[in-house]
Amino acid sequence: MSNFGWATTTDEVLSGQNLDGLRVFITGVSAGLGLETARALLTHGVEVVGAARDLSKAAAATATLREEFGNSLQLVELDLTSLASVGACADALVAAGRPLDVLIANAGIMATPESRTQDGFELQFGTNHLGHFLLVNRIASLVPPGGRIVVLASSAHQFSPVDLDDANYEKRPYDPFDAYGASKTANILFAVELDRRHRPRNVRATAVHPGSIKTDLLRHMSDDLISRMSARSLAEKGDGVTQLQLKSVAQGAATTVWAGFVAAPDEVGARYCEDCGVAETAEKGGKGVRPYAVDPQIAHEVWAMSERMVGEEFPVVP
Repeated sequence: MSNFGWATTTDEVLSGQNLDGLRVFITGVSAGLGLETARALLTHGVEVVGAARDLSKAAAATATLREEFGNSLQLVELDLTSLASVGACADALVAAGRPLDVLIANAGIMATPESRTQDGFELQFGTNHLGHFLLVNRIASLVPPGGRIVVLASSAHQFSPVDLDDANYEKRPYDPFDAYGASKTANILFAVELDRRHRPRNVRATAVHPGSIKTDLLRHMSDDLISRMSARSLAEKGDGVTQLQLKSVAQGAATTVWAGFVAAPDEVGARYCEDCGVAETAEKGGKGVRPYAVDPQIAHEVWAMSERMVGEEFPVVP
């Protein structure tokens, strides 16, 4: 039985782990969870390829790490709001041909004003889900047998399932929280179907909820919006909970490294993890995962819809 839990940090999870020689790809390394995940892995001998939309911001944020670890940290440009940028990043990685033992789809935005990606998708669904959907599928061949794919999700998936008839908010009024929730539900469903497709070649996929953390993810939100989202999260939790308990960034990134490097593959494959453990399915309450977010049939349908939206089909990697 693991002693890990809500308060466990990245360094505690990785204590005693020998990760020398592994090569990992992480999106969103210029701040928050992505930066902490990169730091923790570099400290344990991992070579990190970190992607960021703004390379100058990423270079500044990782300056100390690059000084300490040198070429063990490489930065690449990736704008998840642009399918062209995603494709260019993926093409460069595939052309280089170097294996990536673990992919961590970490980057994301939350509760933004209504807007569109460069390709016309609702901004949160397009960035959080479709950008990663295209990227991971394009570079999945680089993940060798025994590798893993970790997709960051959120308990906010409890706000909304994916509307298969109107994922782009073209027919209904836009709600920033529902849109965020749907994008996080899509992240979980992506991991479920990704795991089914890659399990035969011993590559597993999992979704993780880092917990409630104050990071750059809140940059688009006013104080009023943050209060409203907190109130909605508390309402989901129920049980008389009156205040969200915030994790540190090191505690938030712990579940990512636990699911990607420490947990048994059969334990986390196609599952939703939180607090360094596998979550139970729950119809209500703040803990656990909603049934619609781990339903294999819905996962298949969201995958097919996503292929149509990005204009590419992805057969199983042999």
